[in-house]
Amino acid sequence: MRRLIDKLERDHCLKKEEWMALIAAEAEKEYLYERARAVSGQYYGNKVYTRGLIEFTNYCRNNCYYCGIRRDNADVERYRLSEEEILSCCKEGYRLGFRTFVLQGGEDAYYTDDRLIHLIRAIKKAYGDCALTLSIGEKSKESCRKFFEAGADRYLLRHETANKEHYRSLHPKELSLEKRQECLYNLKEIGFQTGCGFMVGSPGQTVECLAEDMLFITELQPQMVGIGPFVPHHKTPFASEAAGSVERTLYLIGLLRLLKPNLLLPATTALGTMDENGRERGILAGANVVMPNLSPVGVRKKYALYDNKICTGDEAAECRMCLSGRMERIGYRLVTDRGDPAENECHLAGKKENYVQRNVTESGRVHQ
Repeated sequence: MRRLIDKLERDHCLKKEEWMALIAAEAEKEYLYERARAVSGQYYGNKVYTRGLIEFTNYCRNNCYYCGIRRDNADVERYRLSEEEILSCCKEGYRLGFRTFVLQGGEDAYYTDDRLIHLIRAIKKAYGDCALTLSIGEKSKESCRKFFEAGADRYLLRHETANKEHYRSLHPKELSLEKRQECLYNLKEIGFQTGCGFMVGSPGQTVECLAEDMLFITELQPQMVGIGPFVPHHKTPFASEAAGSVERTLYLIGLLRLLKPNLLLPATTALGTMDENGRERGILAGANVVMPNLSPVGVRKKYALYDNKICTGDEAAECRMCLSGRMERIGYRLVTDRGDPAENECHLAGKKENYVQRNVTESGRVHQ
């Protein structure tokens, strides 16, 4: 397994069967984490970037089987933040030093393109030196282009799984993997810094599914990848399913760091929910981003994608100071600047191109 880890660090790609062998074994963990930290350090030093998360609506038109704010969960106390409330969150975040804001919400029809464009422009006008990330689900290419032209910089859209059958088992029939992947390619074409990601241990996930995730990420070449363990919610069809593995999540974080060394790679709240020291362990496995919550304390418990989510009662300043102390204790430094992905990818391009040429189908897509 060490040979495959070394190959991944050198070539930034593996074949499907190599991914499967490496993921199934979960071997040489400490060696992997050591290499992942070293690679991350070459690009980012000991910096851990913060993103100010604003969960601005928990209305959602979708009915994904794993999600606590799914449309058919009648027990959710729904809310929408007003533009004034969102700008107030940004003001507090800016005072605390945040220079990236993440607008995250369900797919809420109330927020039309015009409303979102107005909101994006208002934030960028007030905080022009800040990056703005959208995490608002699948939108048309035309809509995404408008958001980009209005000033949004980044877009997070987790693909959840790159296996078609697995995707169908997690989502109702009106949603498709093809549409989700098309959205991601559209975002990259438009010019967004693009993020994808998946749940680790979601019901029905196999080692082959995870290998296909890694192949998709190799092909897409996103700037960000967010992964975290699956955590069940008691009001979903998956309420009785087992949670995902923290250990496998950490292992995959290390592999992702070697796959694409300059990734922005979060140690997620889900990881911290499953393990008291999960975010610290994520950083030590190769992650380099944390996302403190800037949402008003009164709505945080209402944005419950899964059960027992942490940091629902902390004020923004408390949350930031807590994370800062946690990072310092493991030798890292919390920073609040934009932290754009490193631009020097030239040394990766030739190796990746050789791999893709060996592994593409006639349609131009990497073998799944």
